[in-house]
Amino acid sequence: MVVDTLSDEAVNRLFHALADSTRRDILRRAAAGELSVSRLAEAYPMSFAAVQKHVAVLEAAGLVSKERRGREQLVCTAPDAVNQAHHALDALAEAWEGRLSRMSDLLRQETPGNHPGG
Repeated sequence: MVVDTLSDEAVNRLFHALADSTRRDILRRAAAGELSVSRLAEAYPMSFAAVQKHVAVLEAAGLVSKERRGREQLVCTAPDAVNQAHHALDALAEAWEGRLSRMSDLLRQETPGNHPGG
């Protein structure tokens, strides 16, 4: 599984990047086609520098990459980016499902006569 190859720090960066609605929107826009950072900045009510910081967080998480073409920096979605998040969530769901299953088994084994003082 992909998540097994990601460190805890990498998974933390991934979910930190996805936790912000502006970064998720940038990721969606970049997935639709390569956009320059300046073109992305036009879509948000914030400074160009703020958009650059959002892109840098996405880049650090491995969700996007930047490619310089002439004077522009194009933001491209990393091909495996969404799969990494999907696999990380699957791993968490699997762990919790296992825990819930074990708790359910324990509760089914417990009967009123098995309680102390019962």
